[in-house]
Amino acid sequence: MDKLIMQFDRALRTVFAPAASARSVPGDDLPEASLDDAQRAEVAALMRVNHCGEICAQALYQGQAMTCRDEGVKRELEQASREETEHLAWTERRISELGGRTSLLNPLWYAGSLAIGMVAGKLGDRWNLGFLAETERQVEAHLTRHLDRLPSEDARSRAILEQMREDEVRHAETAVQLGGQDLPSPVKAGMKLASKVMTGVSYRI
Repeated sequence: MDKLIMQFDRALRTVFAPAASARSVPGDDLPEASLDDAQRAEVAALMRVNHCGEICAQALYQGQAMTCRDEGVKRELEQASREETEHLAWTERRISELGGRTSLLNPLWYAGSLAIGMVAGKLGDRWNLGFLAETERQVEAHLTRHLDRLPSEDARSRAILEQMREDEVRHAETAVQLGGQDLPSPVKAGMKLASKVMTGVSYRI
């Protein structure tokens, strides 16, 4: 019962409480770019999508760790989760600086991702790690696309996304080194489709 209460508390804090970061915010020492209203709205929407992705990452890692069998794998999941919490804090702060807002559907995204993470963990550690690796690869590609869409002068947002991408690449590599199983193509395609729906909706809502 205590573990269940702790997991519920973690979910509430992730979705509704401000996130904290042990590392300094990337680009914090860079000047704010002179963006027009349309550019600020666009960047805020992109950051909202990335913030939503970090909400999902928290839930995925939580679900995977809850059902993981190997303590070593569980520790890696928890370490990755801590870094994702920092990403959550960085994107949340940047959204605020741009005058934007986070997704209104974050509780829904969290619940769905938690369920997916628990299923992945139940499938066994190799598949669990394979799911983690593929998730991070897709996030890496997603961040690269967002970097291409940022206004060239917005160095603060760029620094955040570049550091996030670097962390995601490392998470994927660690999952593979720990024995992650390459996922079947239909599963990868399904993950991409689900991600496309989430990013499309969170960009607007």
